[in-house]
Amino acid sequence: MAASAPGRARRGWRRARAAGSPLSPAAVVLLLSASAVLAPPSVGDLLRLPRGFRYTQDSAKIVGSPGFPVKVYVLLHRKSPHVLCVTQQLRNSELVDPSFQWHGPKGKIVSENSTTQITSTGSLVFQNFEESMSGVYTCFLQYKPTVEAVVRNLPLKYVIYAYREPHSYYQFTARYHAAPCNSIYNISFEKKLLQILSKLVLDLSCEVSLLKSECHRVKMQRAGLQNELFFTFSVSSVDTDKGPKPCTGHNCESSKRLAKAKNLIERFFNQQVEVVGRRAESLPEIYHIEGTLQMVWINRCFPGFGINVLKHPKCPECCGRPRQPSSITSHD
Repeated sequence: MAASAPGRARRGWRRARAAGSPLSPAAVVLLLSASAVLAPPSVGDLLRLPRGFRYTQDSAKIVGSPGFPVKVYVLLHRKSPHVLCVTQQLRNSELVDPSFQWHGPKGKIVSENSTTQITSTGSLVFQNFEESMSGVYTCFLQYKPTVEAVVRNLPLKYVIYAYREPHSYYQFTARYHAAPCNSIYNISFEKKLLQILSKLVLDLSCEVSLLKSECHRVKMQRAGLQNELFFTFSVSSVDTDKGPKPCTGHNCESSKRLAKAKNLIERFFNQQVEVVGRRAESLPEIYHIEGTLQMVWINRCFPGFGINVLKHPKCPECCGRPRQPSSITSHD
């Protein structure tokens, strides 16, 4: 059956398609290659990726509370924020003759420690935070509000957690009108499709992984049974220093590379629909079904780590250990 006019809805192809001889593997490759050529070599920035609250900026400063322990989140192997030995109220007040003394899970902390620094104003800073440093930290502040006043003592408690950033990636699902489910053409098509998608995002230091591939017979309204391929694949970033071309600059950020890869893949599938829609001859045996491409953004923690929004509402995307870093029984 000849292809319908370009303006006709492509959803009608599956109902209008007549039975015919299977397309050769070369013709399947031709269809995919034509779509790949149409994909642009580069694209601009997309919408910003969702980001959780972060305490890891050097400029971040965290104050204590006299009523309950304050939770602090530090990215593994990074410099921590400044943990101040004052409350928000005291931070904006004059303190006469203040003194600061920090105690951690292993006892008293001295400013000369190679991994931990105590500034002249009593702030605690970790230079290269390790998971073993997690725990309860207490600062004992002594000060006088005025020269004539008596010395006041204030203990401030912090629970410091180590966390890792989640492994983030895009997961795509797509459906294709297919040859009979036992046909070797479907297997060849799957391999070629993955090759093209992988090549499409290679220069962005991203990789495509097939998660699931299934062939099913689908009963369509007024069109009988159709063979369809159901694909699920992921697009994730890889370390830029492992690629053939080392990446430098702000464009090397994982989220930006993934955003560009996402855009290229969406363009690739849209152009497949356009190529088939312009065909004057019979429809190919295998073609992408318009409107079936779906995408979801996934954050997944590494083994041993997990996300707990209820327990850590200030760090909803932090991958932390499920257990407490140290024993603490109140207001956690």
